[in-house]
Amino acid sequence: MQKHLSDRINNLATSQTLAMAAKTRELREEGKDIIGLSLGEPDFNTPDFIKDAAIQAINDNYNSYTPVDGYVELKDAIITKFKRDNNLTYNRAQIVVSTGAKQSLANAAMVLLNPGDEVLLPCPYWVSYAEIVKLAEGVPVEVPTTVESNFKITPQQLRDSITPKTKMIWYSSPCNPSGMVYSKQELRALADVLVDYPNIIILSDEIYEHINFVGEHASMADFPDMYDRTVTVNGVSKAFAMTGWRIGYIGAPEWIARACNKMQGQITSGANCIAQRAVITALLAPVSEIKFMVDTFKERRKLIISLMDTIKGFKTPEPEGAFYVFPNISYFFGKTLKGHKINNATDFSMFLLEEALVATVTGDAFGNPNCIRISYAASEDQITEALKRIKEAVS
Repeated sequence: MQKHLSDRINNLATSQTLAMAAKTRELREEGKDIIGLSLGEPDFNTPDFIKDAAIQAINDNYNSYTPVDGYVELKDAIITKFKRDNNLTYNRAQIVVSTGAKQSLANAAMVLLNPGDEVLLPCPYWVSYAEIVKLAEGVPVEVPTTVESNFKITPQQLRDSITPKTKMIWYSSPCNPSGMVYSKQELRALADVLVDYPNIIILSDEIYEHINFVGEHASMADFPDMYDRTVTVNGVSKAFAMTGWRIGYIGAPEWIARACNKMQGQITSGANCIAQRAVITALLAPVSEIKFMVDTFKERRKLIISLMDTIKGFKTPEPEGAFYVFPNISYFFGKTLKGHKINNATDFSMFLLEEALVATVTGDAFGNPNCIRISYAASEDQITEALKRIKEAVS
């Protein structure tokens, strides 16, 4: 019956981060000691004060369908958070709560893109951007960057990439997978280009905003001339160690938010009731409550960079946020390592899994075929052992 599957699903690529995670589980079940550095998942427990709020919600009998766009109290908490952390002023009609930030992205794509509309994706980009755009019948257009440019696009690159079909630009800052952060000045320079193209909508993915090692986070919507054309996506998965709670949200122009609400009403309806109540507490808490996790990630970044600098063939810029390194490993292309011919980043990532027993993700998944992504959301002992294994495998 395979032939009856839709072209839509047959043409959809499998998430390579999730595929590598599944392969890791499979090898562990075979008894192999795999160190998993492929998933973007904090290895902390959700803070107790947030768990207590969820328990209270259960005891208070929150068990019914939720409003499609989120509880009013949660929307008010999101409004408070946006104003406090990002200097962004939204009203309730501009907020939509979804089942994870991934659904927020999908909602935006589905309500804004028509067949053939182009979406600019500065490379590297998060693994699901291109496939979400394709599902919405849009056309992803990659804008390449390099290690030398710190994986950031220039205003001239942006201008040169725009065509009459360009409908949106999507980017994340701090970036998954590169860890790079666009400064306010850099965003302003990109905005100065977009001013000349008033019909282009910006999607700013800010899920890693609090895991920032270089200073204040900047939001594109903070610029008055960009506010009415920017969809700001955020959530609690990364900074609050709540990946499985599945709560994301947007702040957006009201006409876009209304459309996302309409779309979501026909797909999933409202997000989980208990998770929403817990997120109210998470967002209203001082950001200092999660500083211990950010400080730990910063120490791990220092460790993994110092270890990676000792491996010949790895060219690794220091990430400015998130919890990934994205080394250029093209030095190994064309070489044979322990009987494995390395033609590309996918070959190299599979070589590390099979020979070093370390799970990473190929840069092909992120629009950069010369790199691999390594997550340092793992203990210092795991990071140290993983880099030792990698160094031995490639020596």
